[in-house]
Amino acid sequence: MGTDNLAVPQGAVFKIVREFDAAPELVWRVTTELKHLQQWWGPQGFSWLRGSLELRPGGLFHYGLRGPGGHEMWGRFTYREVQAPGSLSYIVSFSNPEARIVRAAFNEHWPLEVQCDCRFSASHAGTQLAMRCQPINARPEEEAAYAAAHDMLRAGFGGSMQVLDAYLQSLQAG
Repeated sequence: MGTDNLAVPQGAVFKIVREFDAAPELVWRVTTELKHLQQWWGPQGFSWLRGSLELRPGGLFHYGLRGPGGHEMWGRFTYREVQAPGSLSYIVSFSNPEARIVRAAFNEHWPLEVQCDCRFSASHAGTQLAMRCQPINARPEEEAAYAAAHDMLRAGFGGSMQVLDAYLQSLQAG
C-alpha cells in the first residue's frame, strides 16, 4: 500500500512524495500510457471522457473528465523531458476540448502554466514518485493563488495517488 509525504508548501512550490508497492517500470507505464491513465488519472469521483497522448518532448497529453455534478474539466500536459523510466518534466494547463489553454474555472488568478518535474526511483517499498510543481510565466497574483491552494492540491493529488495505488495493486493481482 502506498504512503504519502505531502510536504509543507514553500512559497509557490508544491511537492509530493509517494511510495508505491510496485516496480519503477510498472509505475512508469501506468503514468505514461493512455490505456492506463484513463483508468486512474484525475480527482476522485471524476470519470474519463476522452484523451490523447504523445509521450515525447514537445508532445501533448490532453484529457477530458466529467465531475460528479456533470461539469466537464479539460487539461493538458506539454512534455519537456521524457527519460524512461526515471523522470518526466511537463507543463500543466487547464484547456478546452480543443486543447487550447484556458483559465481555470474555479479561480480567475490560477496560473496558466505550472511546471511539474517527476522522479521515479527504486525504494524499499518498490517505487518512490517525487513530484515538484510550481507556476511559470506567472504574475504575482497567480503565484499567490497557487500558493494559497496547496491544501486543495494535497487533497486532489492525494486522492489521485490513492486511486493509482489501488490500480497498481489490481494490475499486480492479475
